[in-house]
Amino acid sequence: MTEPNLTLTRRHNALQLFQQFAEARMRAGEPPKGLEQAFAQALQVSPSMWSQIKSSRPIGDKLARQIEAACGQAHGWLDEEHASPGLSPAEEQFLELALKAWRGSNAAGRKQLKLLLKQTLA
Repeated sequence: MTEPNLTLTRRHNALQLFQQFAEARMRAGEPPKGLEQAFAQALQVSPSMWSQIKSSRPIGDKLARQIEAACGQAHGWLDEEHASPGLSPAEEQFLELALKAWRGSNAAGRKQLKLLLKQTLA
């Protein structure tokens, strides 16, 4: 059995914390735009630092403890693998809609759906 990669575990857990933060804010009526910056502010890091953490920057011990404290997690929580919480109701609803659109489209429609999603992510 291989030892889990601490860098990947911390990044995965940080992303999970962001997802929980974003979903809670959107349920409260906030628009999705600006949630990345709000989360960075809650962590007391710059938006640029949060962006780096999401993509490639390793999370050191000091930053890991800072993130845990800011998110109300126990000391060391970021270092442990946690079961994925599964899909949220909003994610399930989106996937059902996306699947319905995909299955109801021809090749040109599917190409258009993929393009729209890529543009949204860009």
